[in-house]
Amino acid sequence: MSESEDWSQSGLWRPTAAPQPNTAASSPKIVAFSRSELNFILRVYGRKVSDGTWRDYAIDHLSDRAIFSIYRRTSEFPLYRVEKVPALARKQGAYRIVAAGGAILKRGHDLATLMRFLDRPKLSVVPS
Repeated sequence: MSESEDWSQSGLWRPTAAPQPNTAASSPKIVAFSRSELNFILRVYGRKVSDGTWRDYAIDHLSDRAIFSIYRRTSEFPLYRVEKVPALARKQGAYRIVAAGGAILKRGHDLATLMRFLDRPKLSVVPS
C-alpha cells in the first residue's frame, strides 16, 4: 500500500484501546527520599567529602526502603547506610544509620537529628 491509501479500510490497521492511567496495582510502589531529606543527607555528605573522609555514594530505592550508602572508596563496601523504612515509622522511627558490619548505630523519627550523629567532629588526642 502506498502512503496515499487508507490503511483503516484494508483491515491491516486496527485502532488500539486508549491508554489506561497507571494504577497502584499495575506499578510497583517504591520508597524514595524526598527533596528535603536528600538536602539534609547531602549537606553532611558534602562536608565530609571536603574533609576527605568520604568519596562516593549510592542511592537505592526499593519496595520497602530507601538507602543512601556512603563509601570511603568506590571499590569498598559502604561505610555507612542511611535508611528510610516507612514500615517502622510508628515503632522505632523511619530513619536509621547502619554501620558497615550491619549494626544499627542510631535510629529515630527525625532525619536532621540522625545526620548530626554523622556530622560530629572526629576526636583526636592532642600531644602535651
